[in-house]
Parts: sequence; structure tokens; C-alpha cells
Amino acid sequence: MNHPVLGNRVRPMVWWLVWLILAVGQMLLFYFVYGKFTDISILDSLLSLVIYSGIALSLWYPFSFFNKNKGNPYSLVLNLTLSGTVTVTLWILITKAIFLLLFPQQNNFDPYWEATLPYRIGTGVFIYGLVILTYYLFVSLTDLSEKKAREAKLESLVKETELKMLRSQINPHFLFNSLNSISSLTITNPEKAREMIIKLSDFMRYSLSRKDEQPVTLQSELDNLRLYFDIEKIRFGDRLTTEEYINGDCLGIKVPVMILQPLYENAVKHGVYESTGMVTIKTEASLSRGLLAITISNNYENGISSAKGTGTGILNVSRRLDLYYGDRASFRTNKENGIFTATLYIPAENE
Repeated sequence: MNHPVLGNRVRPMVWWLVWLILAVGQMLLFYFVYGKFTDISILDSLLSLVIYSGIALSLWYPFSFFNKNKGNPYSLVLNLTLSGTVTVTLWILITKAIFLLLFPQQNNFDPYWEATLPYRIGTGVFIYGLVILTYYLFVSLTDLSEKKAREAKLESLVKETELKMLRSQINPHFLFNSLNSISSLTITNPEKAREMIIKLSDFMRYSLSRKDEQPVTLQSELDNLRLYFDIEKIRFGDRLTTEEYINGDCLGIKVPVMILQPLYENAVKHGVYESTGMVTIKTEASLSRGLLAITISNNYENGISSAKGTGTGILNVSRRLDLYYGDRASFRTNKENGIFTATLYIPAENE
């Protein structure tokens, strides 16, 4: 870990400002102790605190070494105590030696020094404690920052893993159904089987080419979903129709890749599969107050909440939106008068 004070430009300024305040405090203390205010106290306080500040900066290195041995608190206390004793002793001796070297003509220095020495020792111990507590604060803040960074990285990995798992639930269901249909069509209608294989290939190419979770434009998503409907229309013929009402301003908005796929699969599964009549799946998209509203609706006969359904698709969409956007996105479903409606509200973020 780098020196916490010298790590940026602001901290050294704060560091020296604090020492200046301490120098003023020491000067006032010695004034009350010595009984009068002299030039010696000013020079002494400034010089001694400049020396101590330099010693305090160097204390970071033994402190870091001692603090690594966190398993033995007694050893840590002993090392810090010895370090404090050496620090205060060196500070007092170096201050006196340099003061006499710089100002040899001060005749009243000896009585001043003797009067202030006990308080000088107490001040040194007090400042040493402040320095150690400050370094502990820096270490704690750094550890907390690193811990949050690790937790954020872990959360990101978990989120990415869960998103990929949710996406993996989409393709197999549709793929298996399509392959079964192709198998049947190879006997009853080989030409349609060939057409279905081509469209299925294009659909899967889109899905597999986006292995990551980077959002795509609504335009790309709709283009791929049209391939999906082309495949399903080959299977169901006139029983399945689609309608789109898309505001042109919405096409460049980013959405999670294949976020709509489970909703269309549900509409086909619980609408077309369980209906003997024609089912229309409508897609509407509009912008309102910074949100992209996408509504998918379909008519049904036996109910979209058929006992055969597990609700996986609905939960899949809801969970992915929550992982992507948190509370900035929402998802609602409604079943009324033979119409099932699913609406997504996604933050409108342009490409």
C-alpha cells in the first residue's frame, strides 16, 4: 500500500495545515507553562513540529510492517509502544540539537527548555497517538474501499452469470419445438421444412452471435422476432397473425438482447397452441417521459395461465429487467376479456 498522505496532491496540504495548527497549540501551551511569551517559543514550536511532521511521515513504514501481524495483538501493542518511545525521544533530541545549532545566542534557552520538557514529552506522546490513529483510519478506509470493489466485482459476475442462465432458458424451448415441427414437415411438406430450416438458421445466428449481455436496438430485436414469427407461421399457418404499431423514435432505443422472446413464446404456447381459432399477437412501442413502453398482447381461449404453463417466461423477463435496470424498469401483465397483455417500461437509452 502506498503512503496515504503522499498518494495525492490534496492530502499533503491538509497534512501540513494540521501540523501548523498543532504548532500554534504547542506554542500556547508553552506560553502558559513558561509564564511569558518569547521569541523562543515561536521558533521552537515551528521547528519542533516541522521535525515531528517529517518523523510522522516516516512512521507509516514501521506502522505498516507492524500492522501486518494482526494475529498477535500483544506484539502489535508492544511494537507500537517501543516505536512511540523511540519517536518521542528522537523528536526531543533532534529538536534541541537543531535549535541550538541554528540559534546559539539564546541565553535563556536552558530554563525555558527545562520548564517545558515534561509538557513536550506529553505533547509528543499525544501527537504520536494521533498519527497512529490517522494511519489506522487510512488503512480502514482503504480496506473498506477494496472490500466494496471486490463485492461489486463479485456482484457483477453473479449478475452476468444469472443473465446468461436466464438467456439460456429461451433458446432450447423454441429450438426443440422447431426441430420437432421440421421433422413432421419433412414428410408432409418438404418445401416448408426447407424454408423453416433457413429461417431457423438465421434466427439462431442472431442469438448465438450475441453471447454477451450487451443491449441491442429495438430495431434489431424486432427484426429477429419477425424471423421467429415467420417460423411459427409456417407451423400454424393462418391461425397465427401479427400486428405492429411501433413509433419510429423507438427503433434506436437499446433493450436487453432477446428480452421479448419469452413473451412471444408464451403468446404462441398459451394462445395459439390452446386455441382452435385465429390468434393475433400485437406489438406496440412508444416513448413517454423518458421510458420506452413495449406492449405485447394476444387473444386466447383457454387462458394464458393454463395449468400446463409454469410461468417461467414471465419470471425470466421480470428477473432480467430487474438485473439490468433495478427499479428504473418495470413489468406488468394483465388478463382481461380474453386478452392477455404484457407491458415493459424500459429507460430510453439511445444507441
